[in-house]
Amino acid sequence: MHNHIFNLKGKKAIVTGGGSGIGRSISIALAANGADVSILELNVESGQKVVSEITAMGGTAKCIQCDVADLISVEQAFKTATNGRSLDILINNAGIAHVGNVDNTSPDDFDRIYNVNVKGVFHCLKTGVEKMKSRGGAIVNISSIVAHVGIPDRFAYSMSKGAVHSMTLSVAKDYVSNKIRCNSISPARVHTPFVDGFISKNYPGKEKETFEKLSKTQPIGRMGKPEEIGALVLYLCSDEASFITGSNFPIDGGFVTLNN
Repeated sequence: MHNHIFNLKGKKAIVTGGGSGIGRSISIALAANGADVSILELNVESGQKVVSEITAMGGTAKCIQCDVADLISVEQAFKTATNGRSLDILINNAGIAHVGNVDNTSPDDFDRIYNVNVKGVFHCLKTGVEKMKSRGGAIVNISSIVAHVGIPDRFAYSMSKGAVHSMTLSVAKDYVSNKIRCNSISPARVHTPFVDGFISKNYPGKEKETFEKLSKTQPIGRMGKPEEIGALVLYLCSDEASFITGSNFPIDGGFVTLNN
């Protein structure tokens, strides 16, 4: 008999922004494979809904309110999540989007993206690494294809995801002797409620054709599914990926390598 692969039984995990979309699927995937998941969410109501889904399937989870842009909030949330124990898994998923080029991105826009997408990841890495130093652990940062290729009107967002990629490499290098593995994944477009809301807000009356157009920008012909992101994260957090650190994994339907 083979042992159950991707077994996270007994592992304590933190997922930032785990209350919707990609974060929800990551939280469910980790919990379904035995992890004790703490969802850190600004929106507690959405986080609690995911907790209810996880507990209904027999998993273990809780939601803790947290603003990743605030270091004190992060430190308190991590303390509550770990209850004095070390941390095994950290998923830096929380982030916000922005549309605009350098001309029409205001300093306030830039700061807002920086505070959540860059400083937020920094705060969680700083706090999480400290809680992993004694026993090691696995960190997965959610980057984006925009960290690696240029796409129109994503100036500030691209900046932030480029920073996430660089922080991933630095943490992997600096803490390899502590048995901390740090990797990133770079999704292309993934079909989430956020995408549906973005399309309906910016392209009223043209939702269907806009969705199809955006789907076809991936050579594979569709957007990704949140569950597919969750499955990749699950693998990277498991012992089966124990030889992987300092790597980025595009999950993009061929967007980066085939769009040329």
